[in-house]
Amino acid sequence: MTQQESRRWVVVFRDDARMMQIRADPSRRDAHVAYVRAHPELRIGGGLRPNPEADFCGALWVVEVATRGMVEALITADPFFLPEWRTYEIYTWGKILEDETVLL
Repeated sequence: MTQQESRRWVVVFRDDARMMQIRADPSRRDAHVAYVRAHPELRIGGGLRPNPEADFCGALWVVEVATRGMVEALITADPFFLPEWRTYEIYTWGKILEDETVLL
């Protein structure tokens, strides 16, 4: 694999309860959505909850870029990212059944 080839990465975010303030701010949410739309390498993402009635407790992203540093740059530039209220873990990821396309 060359430096320019993409890898798949999964980012698991864990939110402090105070992140609900950020999620509730329409201008911050709109900026976050615009940011995601502007970065097609962020293939899929969304909020996580322990159950449908609960508040969000984090988020999940699947990203296709060459390096971990590129993933970190996407995270830290996101308007939803506040390091004191949101932590994250980054994993490389390979999809089982690589030859099959999945639509969500």
